[in-house]
Amino acid sequence: MTDYPVNMECRPDVAAFFDDATNTISYVVKDPGSEACAIIDSVMDIDYAAARITYDHADALIAHIRDRGLTLEWIIETHVHADHLSAAPYIQEKLGGKIGIGSKILVVQDVFGKIFNEGTEFQRDGSQFDALFEDGDTYMVGGMQCLAIYTPGHTPACMVHVTGDAAFVGDTLFMPDGGSARADFPGGDAGTLYDSIQTVLALPDDMRLFMCHDYGPNGRDIQWETTVGEEKAHNIHVGGGKTKEEFVKFRTERDAQLSMPRLIIPSLQVNMRAGEVPTDKDGNPMLKVPVNSL
Repeated sequence: MTDYPVNMECRPDVAAFFDDATNTISYVVKDPGSEACAIIDSVMDIDYAAARITYDHADALIAHIRDRGLTLEWIIETHVHADHLSAAPYIQEKLGGKIGIGSKILVVQDVFGKIFNEGTEFQRDGSQFDALFEDGDTYMVGGMQCLAIYTPGHTPACMVHVTGDAAFVGDTLFMPDGGSARADFPGGDAGTLYDSIQTVLALPDDMRLFMCHDYGPNGRDIQWETTVGEEKAHNIHVGGGKTKEEFVKFRTERDAQLSMPRLIIPSLQVNMRAGEVPTDKDGNPMLKVPVNSL
C-alpha cells in the first residue's frame, strides 16, 4: 500500500469507448454522487494518407455526456500519446472543462520542439494546458477527489489518474496478457518504467485498472479492465515477482524489434500542443515530417 490518498469506498461510473483505428480506449468517468464527469484520453480521428481530420470518436463521447445531462469538468491526458491524436480542444469547445496533463510535459515539449524544429512561437512552458499535475496532486470531479501519480518510463510525462477505486494507467501497463508498453521513445527508460509499474502495483489489490490500449493478444476479444491483484499475479512482463533486471533485459530486447507507431509524426506535434493542430505562417493547419530524427 502507498501513502497516496486512495478512497476505495468511492466507485465511479466508467464508460469505455474503443477506437479500433488506434486500439485506444477513452473513458467518461462520472462522480457517483453528482452529474460531474471527466474524460480520460480522448481521440481525434485522422486519415493520415488523406491528411484529413474528423471527430467521430470525440462526438461519441460528447453525445454520451449530453444524453445523460452530465457536466464535464476535466479532460485528462495520461501522457503525450505517440499513437493517436487528442481531441481535447474540440471537446472543450463543445462542453467546457479543464485540460490537464503531468508537469513533465515541459520535458516533452523541449525534446520534440527541437526534433520538429519548432520556432519561438511554440511555447515550451505547458501553457497550452489548463493544469499541470505534480506527483500526488489532487483535483475534484464533483464531490469525488481524484489523484495524479507520476509514472515515468514509457515517456517522461506519464501519470496514472486514480478516481475512487478506479485507476487509469495510460500506457504504463497493458492487460495481464499484454504486458507493458515500450520504453525506447526519447526520455523513456525501461528501469524507470519498472519502478513506475511497482508504484501502481502497490495500490490496493481490488483497485480497478483501466488500460489506454489493448491489441487483443492471441486473437482474444478486446479488453480494458483488470485489477491490481490480477496484474501482480499474471502480467506476463512484471507479474509473479519478476525482477527489475529481468524486465529491463526483456523490454530492451523487445523494443529494439518494434517499428515506430504509425501515427507518431502527427500525434506528437498535436499532443504536445494539448490537441491543437500546428499551423504555418499563414495560419493554415500544417504538419511537419522530420527525417532521420526519431
